[in-house]
Amino acid sequence: MKLRYAYRLYPTPRQREALARAFGCARVVFNDALTLRQAAHAVGQPYISDVTIFAWLTEAKATPERAWLSEVSAVVLQQALADLNQAYRNYFDSLSGKRKGPKVGLPRFRSRKASRQSIRFTANARFKVLGNGKLRLPKIGDVKVSWSRDLPAVPTSVTVIRDAAGRFFASFVVEVPHESLPATGREGAWR
Repeated sequence: MKLRYAYRLYPTPRQREALARAFGCARVVFNDALTLRQAAHAVGQPYISDVTIFAWLTEAKATPERAWLSEVSAVVLQQALADLNQAYRNYFDSLSGKRKGPKVGLPRFRSRKASRQSIRFTANARFKVLGNGKLRLPKIGDVKVSWSRDLPAVPTSVTVIRDAAGRFFASFVVEVPHESLPATGREGAWR
């Protein structure tokens, strides 16, 4: 079973700049990939595959106009593309009836002025919870964390969130074994 644990982060001013850069790069990659898919659809081309989008990202990082994308962790950019893929999957599942609940619309562009921004690091990014109470994030550094409780297992991913008030949070996903409740000996008494 997967559980999520959230903790407050206290980045230094330099780390805040690095996080802002990562938020911006993730937003640009998401919006550029969405533009590519919308342009292909507008001229009647088939849906652009993930392989093509990832190849485009690699080529874009080599151009002078988008060379600054190399300043952030590649995993952050890959997760932005994964978010776009999930948004399309939700839309298509909603159309076909596979997805329960209200209908979901097409993915929308991410705004620079959004009150909440987030980036995700998976285990591939090699983030690390350090023994001194800090969280090591690639290309950002060791960020101070306010631990309210211990993590029950090694996290599989961490999402760094900046809210409307400018506060930062780390949301860890942890895989724990499913535990059943202890037997009370009063089976069927509720009937």
